[in-house]
Order: sequence, then C-alpha cells, then structure tokens
Amino acid sequence: MTDLIDLTTLRVIAAAADLGSISAASDRLNLAVAAASVRISALEDHLGFRVFERSSRGVQLTPGGHLLVQRSRELLADADRLALDLRDYSQGFQGYVRILANSSAILEALPGKLEHVMRSHPLIRVDVEERSSPDIPMAVLDGRADLGIVDIGNPPQGLVLQDLFTDTLVLVVPAAHPLASRERIALIDAMDQDFIALTDGTALSNRVMLAARQAGRTVRIRMQMRGFDAVCRMVAAGLGVGVLPLEAVSPQLACLPITAVPLSDPWAIRTHRLITRSAPPPSPAARTVITTLMAQ
Repeated sequence: MTDLIDLTTLRVIAAAADLGSISAASDRLNLAVAAASVRISALEDHLGFRVFERSSRGVQLTPGGHLLVQRSRELLADADRLALDLRDYSQGFQGYVRILANSSAILEALPGKLEHVMRSHPLIRVDVEERSSPDIPMAVLDGRADLGIVDIGNPPQGLVLQDLFTDTLVLVVPAAHPLASRERIALIDAMDQDFIALTDGTALSNRVMLAARQAGRTVRIRMQMRGFDAVCRMVAAGLGVGVLPLEAVSPQLACLPITAVPLSDPWAIRTHRLITRSAPPPSPAARTVITTLMAQ
C-alpha cells in the first residue's frame, strides 16, 4: 500500500482539497486531469475509503480525506524542507567546517573574516581550534580538519596553499630599555639580550632560531611562554625582550609599558597561508568558507 502513497499523489490530493477541483489541481501541478484522477482513485481503492466526495460542482473531502490531507501537508512540508536543505548543502550554503589556525591568525585575521562568514552564511557551522603551524598540515592531510591557516615554507605534498594575510614581526622591549628608542633593528643587533620566547615548535620560534643560526649566533632564551600576552607581560616586567607580530600585540602596547621596535630583517614580514587537501576536494560548505575568507 505504501508504494501508492507517493509525494506526487499527496500533492495532487492537497491541491484538489485547496481548490475544490481535480482539474484545477492538475493545472496547478502541470499534470493531465486523467493522470491525477487515476492517482486519487488508485489510492482510494487501496485505502478502502473515499478521499473525496465528487459532484458536478467539484470535490469535497470526506472525514478520512481530512485526516489524509492534514498528514499530507506535514509530509510535504518536511519533504520540501529536505529538498531545500540538500540544495543548500550541495551549493555550500550549509554544513560543518573545521578550521585549525595558528595563534597569529586567531588574534589578527580570523575574527573579522569569520564574522563575515557567519553573517553571509548563517547555516554553516564553523569550529576553530588553535594549533601551532607545524602541527596543522598533517591534520589537514589526515582529514582531521577541512582547512588550516599556517606560517610555513614548504608544505607536505598533497596540500594546496593560498596566501591569506601578512603580518610584521617586531622586537618587543620594555619602554625604558635602551633599544626602545631605535627606529628599526636587525635581530643580530639584539643577540646580547635575554629573550622571552614562545615554546619550542611554533612557527615564530622556529623562524627566530633559524635566523640566529644563519647569522652564526644563538638566541639567549631566559623564559619560554605559551602565548603572546604572557611574553608581553614578562617583557613589561623587565625580564627580557621578545619577537612578536605587531598586529597581534597592539592591545598590549596600549596598556603595558612596552615598545615595539620594527625588525629590519626580510623574514620579519610573514605571509600566512590557507591550506587544504588537493584531493578529495573540500566539501561545498568548506569551499564557501574558503571563498569568503579569501575575499576579505
């Protein structure tokens, strides 16, 4: 019996109930009158009761017909919502996207960019987790994230990179420090200072250590902190200097007794990149998020 209760037949019955005419319902649904009538009659035969009382003036629902139409409207509404949801999913208007991002991206670029994503595509759920840049590529390759935002040079094979935003590294020093009056400084000229560094393994820490090694010097690390704010507070206490992105520490510069001295080294200008797998391609929702992020 259930194979006769298809959506088209239910739409015919609901339309005929609304219009009081099988002919009018057929016109609305672009069906032949005979085909619509056959559908209704076949269903009535299998249900064992009449859905409509027919007359020369049209059709009227029977008590059983009222029940059928009431439930039909619920089913048809659910079916229409499902069709819209599937269409939205296929076009990238809804879905779930997981992003892994480094600290700089979370502090500098993502808040404004994600606000635009959420406003433009409220049915897309975006989850963001902070990770260090070196840890992100393999997570994206393994499918544990849909996309990542990193500061790395050469990614593993199988990833696609797109430039997303840039930032500038500065030497953060106590406001009363002798170097605070410098307009610019090269890292090698600060090598005799104690450094408040980020923990090992971060992209920024790796960048600073590599620059020092290439200059034949060693960074004199006094402390290692997990976050930019902690580094700034230790610098403000006069415990050392640090290398941090200017855009991320601007709030601390306004409220702590510290100064940002621009670094003259070419590597102090960083480009953060958005990475995705080359195969399989990102989901429709992920493609929508990527397009929106790149447009900002």
